[in-house]
Amino acid sequence: MKYWKKLTREQRLVRIQNALKDNVNFSTDASLGYPASKLDGKVFYDDAPFLKDAPVLQTFVANPNHIGCHTYGTSEKAFKGTQEIEREVLDIIATDIFKAQPGSFDGYIAPGGTEANIQALWVYRNYFINEYGAKPDEIAILASEDTHYSIPKGSNLLLLDFIKTPVHFSSRYIDETALEGLIMAARMAGKKYFVVVANMGTTMFGSVDEAEVYTDLLRKYGLTYKLHIDGAYGGFVYPFSNTGSKLNFENPDISSVTIDAHKMLQAPYGTGIFICRKGLIENVLTKEAEYVEGMDLTLCGSRSGANAIAVWMILTTYGPHGWAEKVNMLHMRTNWLCNELDALGIEYFREPYMNIVTIKSEYVPEEIALRFNLVPQKHDKNNQWYKIVVMDHVETDHLAQFTEALKNGIPEGEKSKYTSITESITENTHFVRY
Repeated sequence: MKYWKKLTREQRLVRIQNALKDNVNFSTDASLGYPASKLDGKVFYDDAPFLKDAPVLQTFVANPNHIGCHTYGTSEKAFKGTQEIEREVLDIIATDIFKAQPGSFDGYIAPGGTEANIQALWVYRNYFINEYGAKPDEIAILASEDTHYSIPKGSNLLLLDFIKTPVHFSSRYIDETALEGLIMAARMAGKKYFVVVANMGTTMFGSVDEAEVYTDLLRKYGLTYKLHIDGAYGGFVYPFSNTGSKLNFENPDISSVTIDAHKMLQAPYGTGIFICRKGLIENVLTKEAEYVEGMDLTLCGSRSGANAIAVWMILTTYGPHGWAEKVNMLHMRTNWLCNELDALGIEYFREPYMNIVTIKSEYVPEEIALRFNLVPQKHDKNNQWYKIVVMDHVETDHLAQFTEALKNGIPEGEKSKYTSITESITENTHFVRY
């Protein structure tokens, strides 16, 4: 590891406090031109005694704005201290986890994986327009039917056609025959440029795409493409559980990656990460943002520096070996669950290197699904799968209670409670959202 080190509590505290000293201090500095300040002092007390030992909360109250992209050009000097922490986070993730060469990438801490995925689509749409003179109707997005909803959302926003590739029901592998037919049809319809999104852990199944299935076919037909990896869920799991993975920047076909820190890393919600190779992000430079030092290359613009500090704190608390141990523990718990399901003859999908187990719905009574808060693939009578995510709080005892319930069912005295909940949800299914 070149950048990722485990630090002591004292080292982390000192590093963050020094970074905050390098930022503008709205309490003491004459800062007349910024439309920003620390959080409102009548509500958020900056002199609370517990803050001295809580660097993330100190940063939250100080309220640094990380507008812009701090790996590209200049940035707002008022927040240079915590911006440097964000650059350190990106170095760890891009270089030590996803095997980029130092200094070969751009990126930022985004307000979630949805924005990071849309940022990738935006970058590549403009890249094809700027480099090839492409027309929007000549560009298409290509991804599997299990792909996160941020991709069709981005398709809608950017006015790009989304080609949804079928997968095999039980294996969740991409249907190569269907994919080839879709590519041929798209080519005949005038599509010349493709934004490919390959999944490193789909939200419902944890399935991992073989990116070569896409790229080999696109090359076969002489089509131009850019490949984005959506690792929003799997980015902090798969590279550690499958050390032989090729879904990283050593693969020259891969141009960008999305990772969510607010999933497996357990950072605060609203913490996604976008990383791409150098020479791409400038395609979305907003020249009109003249008052922003360095201008802006992100979709969101202003964003909280506290989220970057939270990610840095987590990574430096564990260090690379501590994090690998945590992933290994979750992997073992997932294996335990799968062994129990095998013994019961229950059918499920599980990507071997991921910690999601998705069970065919016919094996899970609705009462049990509600009791254990399983997430269905669909919130209606057509649901075919229920998902279990083995997170840090999901202990083997919890999994044992679940498998025991599957084996023996819910006691008669408890069934009415879950039946009434089920009836309520069925009657008001349009209100149920995840």
